[in-house]
Amino acid sequence: MDPVEKYLNKAFKEAITGVRTNQGGPFGAVIVKDGTIVGKGCNRVTSEKDPTAHAEIVAIRNACKSLDTFDLSGAVIYSTCEPCPMCLSAIYWAGIQTVYYSATRHDAEEIGFKDNLIYKEINREPSERNIRFQQIANPVMSSLFEEWKQKIDKIPY
Repeated sequence: MDPVEKYLNKAFKEAITGVRTNQGGPFGAVIVKDGTIVGKGCNRVTSEKDPTAHAEIVAIRNACKSLDTFDLSGAVIYSTCEPCPMCLSAIYWAGIQTVYYSATRHDAEEIGFKDNLIYKEINREPSERNIRFQQIANPVMSSLFEEWKQKIDKIPY
């Protein structure tokens, strides 16, 4: 069995276990670095009452704790479904550069998930989105950003 199939099967095992134990939706993910699984997870939205507890997010949190870092450069994520926009953002923030997945956002939409709707919303201007967005100017903002910019001991990410 090739490695992609092997790790996707492990992601499906996570998803199946999650569904059968009522942890959340039918999604699972594993993160592999240097041939070793460093993080895994299933969707836990309903069991943890946390809308951010998607399989990919759970796996990223697990991998970061396991490796004691927020930088997962060089890691690969295997997911049962194309990551939603939140998970996609987390994958970018974590530095993961390869994603393997099975189902698409359109497949997820067919069983009641909003991934595709959110992908469409992201492309709209804030004023055109279904959720109200309003920018509020605040004079502290520029000084806060300037302080960060000048901070010598910051840890960039």
